[in-house]
Amino acid sequence: MFVSRSMTRKVITVDQEATIFDAQELLAENKIRHLPIIDKDQRLIGIITDRDIRSALPYKSLLGHSSQKEKVSELKVKDIMTKDPISISPAYTIQDALLLIQNSNVGALPVVDDNHKLKGIISVRDLLRAFINVLGIGEPGTLLCILVEEKIGQLKKIVDTVTEENISFGSVLVARYWDENKRAVFIYLLTQNVAHVKKKLKNMGFTLLDPMEWYLDQLPKNEPHPETTD
Repeated sequence: MFVSRSMTRKVITVDQEATIFDAQELLAENKIRHLPIIDKDQRLIGIITDRDIRSALPYKSLLGHSSQKEKVSELKVKDIMTKDPISISPAYTIQDALLLIQNSNVGALPVVDDNHKLKGIISVRDLLRAFINVLGIGEPGTLLCILVEEKIGQLKKIVDTVTEENISFGSVLVARYWDENKRAVFIYLLTQNVAHVKKKLKNMGFTLLDPMEWYLDQLPKNEPHPETTD
């Protein structure tokens, strides 16, 4: 899934000459946390967040003094914005966006084209919505965790077993296990009647784990992220 399919297209922006109080009001009115700043040609030049504004404002007790209030009122967006912020192309995938957000420690990414013109913004909330759709967990169902040996054909056995029960998949996720010779297969089934399929899988020699007891922090360090497929 591409960023262009998941980003917010109607982006609220602010002029770099606006005061930080103007920016604060825009954030509050639209219930957002990020305001891209663009020039007259729609090119991205910066971004301002609610955290930037809070950091620029003095304590409320100090803000009550006329001298402090006047000083703050002179602050403009361009004075506190992050210039040339990290951005992403609409042609990138949501996986690319997720990794970039994590590695950059930001809450949202402006989306720009090859000419650096603003086309949208993608936030953590947008990514959560996209992954809920990818994983199919927006529909009622049951998550199973199956421990398998790392060898060809294991996943096919699981898929065939579930298919024989006329059960539809929401998603399949294969994750590394702390035993290097094994994998943990998470299947989200679009039914809550899974007793029979669980019994069949156990009879085939598979070990079923409790998904709620899965701890990512037990995984080997520096391992690739789990891979997902519809």
